[in-house]
Amino acid sequence: MRHFSPIDLKTYLDTGKQPLLLDVREPWEFEICQIEGSQLLPMRQIPAKTETIDPHQEIVVICHHGIRSRQVGYFLERTGFTQVINLTGGLEAWAREVDNKMPTY
Repeated sequence: MRHFSPIDLKTYLDTGKQPLLLDVREPWEFEICQIEGSQLLPMRQIPAKTETIDPHQEIVVICHHGIRSRQVGYFLERTGFTQVINLTGGLEAWAREVDNKMPTY
């Protein structure tokens, strides 16, 4: 699994890359803030929904602080996903380093 800082991810997205931005937080968290274009799939639903995700697609896993996303990333790798990236520091770091107008909680 690769790890991107918020600045790394912003720079990567600015090049036109379009990975799946997989937000693994809970719906109430997603309502507060999100990276534009991200898709919500709460962590607890991942095992039952992996067949809905292309295992060869580049996936950036996102959560609040980067802990749940790292766990999901490891799970995805163990189940055959080959291009997984964890957003280190999660949306909390994204709000501090990239988008200081993003609500935090």
